[in-house]
Amino acid sequence: MPKKLVLVCLLNFFIAAVFGLLLRYAFVQPMSLNYRFLTHAHSHVAMLGWVYLMLFTLIVHYFIPDKKPIYNRLFWVTEFAVVGMLFSFPFQGYAAVSIAFSTLHIFCSYYFAYLIFKHHKTKNKVTSRLLKWALAFMLLSTIGVWCLGPAVVMLGQASAFYQIAIQFFLHFQFNGWFLLAVIAVFFHKLQLQDSKEFRLFFKFLIIATILTFALPVNWFAPHPVLVWINGIGVICQLFALYYFIIIIKPALKAFIKTQASVTKFMYDFALVCFVLKMLLQSASLIPEVSNVAYQHRNFVIGFIHLSMLGVISGFLFAFLLQNSLIKHSKTLTFGMYAFIFGFVLTELILLIQGGFFYFGIGLLPNYYLILFLCSILLPLGIGCFIINIINTRKNVAETT
Repeated sequence: MPKKLVLVCLLNFFIAAVFGLLLRYAFVQPMSLNYRFLTHAHSHVAMLGWVYLMLFTLIVHYFIPDKKPIYNRLFWVTEFAVVGMLFSFPFQGYAAVSIAFSTLHIFCSYYFAYLIFKHHKTKNKVTSRLLKWALAFMLLSTIGVWCLGPAVVMLGQASAFYQIAIQFFLHFQFNGWFLLAVIAVFFHKLQLQDSKEFRLFFKFLIIATILTFALPVNWFAPHPVLVWINGIGVICQLFALYYFIIIIKPALKAFIKTQASVTKFMYDFALVCFVLKMLLQSASLIPEVSNVAYQHRNFVIGFIHLSMLGVISGFLFAFLLQNSLIKHSKTLTFGMYAFIFGFVLTELILLIQGGFFYFGIGLLPNYYLILFLCSILLPLGIGCFIINIINTRKNVAETT
């Protein structure tokens, strides 16, 4: 796996984490930076600079046997788009320059999908199906982006149409493209073969991903039918989780035995977050839970971070920990535990504060300061990972 590409992805993640830290510091000490603009920069660099490009690198590494130069060039063009968003969003938000770079990224993703469909070669139906559907959801999600312009012109940013378009993009990015791509790499690592259980898992997961979009739609355009559609999706998701556990359990035991302790812990962390995410989504069957989650921003941010930092980033880190680019050391172990500890602490603080708001108790004492201090552990952990890769001069043997 190319060292430069991995470092670029991690550096994007580090910058996104620092932006997140600044967003939390803004509540401790007011800053001159525009909070909303910085939020856009934080989310775009995290999603498109870290997760998207890391998945790009992993997919090419594992599923493209003939590494054509076009992939390297496409990576750098896509990174150029990310850098453009990095330097435009904090100063102008959604405007001509940032929209131009966002559009460039979308066109790069279209070309990437085309290349993968054309060049990927694997005899394993398991990873092939997951990968193809992951890319299909990526393409589908961009419909939401193309709807934003017409939504603003016709109805304005406060309209249900505009909000649903944003949710469409986010839903099929997180629950479709990101999640299925990560599972594809994970199943490739486990060397899982096609089976009746996998086919059931796959069908339930695809159906659930499509139907559960009814929940965010119901937030902005309430209708009883949407509640039932989401309910069916949630039930399908629970079946998918059941079959997921069945199919990975035998292979996971043998796989984990060969890994270093920090790698084992990272896989366990990612899997626990994945199960927790699925169970929390299932709680949306209860209308009161769904409404409370939407009305209190702490719960929304906590769930987004559970998906982004816990599930997706947890798996991505686990994959990288098996790679020859890193050398297991005390610095690396400290960094990974710092990241996980920071994640767990901030999630707990957000959850507790959300509960306080719900029961009308008010703010936790020194809430913003504590949240900021705990958040320092996130870029610290990512920074340790980057330092480890930079300092690893010789390739070590693959652990797989």
